[in-house]
Amino acid sequence: MSLSGAVQIFPNDQLTTSTEQQCNLGQLGVTKDGRAYRYAKAGEALSPGKLQVAAPIAANHENMAVAAAAAIGATKVTVTLGATAATLNQYAGGFLTINDATGEGISYLVSGHPAADASASLVVTLAEPLKVALTTSSEASLQKNPWDGVVISVVDQLDMPVGVPNVSVASGSYCWLQTRGVCSALADETLAIGVALTIGTGVAGAVEALDAAGEPQVGVAIQAGVDTEYRAVYLQID
Repeated sequence: MSLSGAVQIFPNDQLTTSTEQQCNLGQLGVTKDGRAYRYAKAGEALSPGKLQVAAPIAANHENMAVAAAAAIGATKVTVTLGATAATLNQYAGGFLTINDATGEGISYLVSGHPAADASASLVVTLAEPLKVALTTSSEASLQKNPWDGVVISVVDQLDMPVGVPNVSVASGSYCWLQTRGVCSALADETLAIGVALTIGTGVAGAVEALDAAGEPQVGVAIQAGVDTEYRAVYLQID
């Protein structure tokens, strides 16, 4: 089933997982009480109450040369991979970003692509036609959908927060990650009510007080936080 736009999440939906994809990755869902969720695929085993982040970007799939010119309206773009192979449809549901030269500044949704060896040409099929023609001087980068292959946050604060599961999720399974509203989250330190929260720097998957410029805000503490315990927070990722 493929859905578009925000969908209503009915009671217990957010507590279910599936080995089969039910919605588009990144699909926004909202409960009657206003909590927001994103549909995601687990890149590893996930635990309830632990913050998840987007999977790391493959460095050798950034700043790639466009191998052949592509006209306005085209839905296929050929790029030359760096020293890392691409698997079949690795970036389906993700994005091709034109990051330099002609056509720069626009990202396009990817519908699919074949597998390709390292340093080989890869033909990327877009779900959206090109708005600006590309030349062989253009450069492009591929990014997975942020909710494809999500992983538990690490302590360097250098990743994109994408949500918190309300239930255990097996690696490779699909689930809803909460992105807004009241949620149980693991505390990395003692937290005062009302403090802004960010990715924890002491414990993977935890949150702590936001105290420096550049740290991503993920929510606000609505209950005094106790270090190593799960406490009520108000998520503000979406």
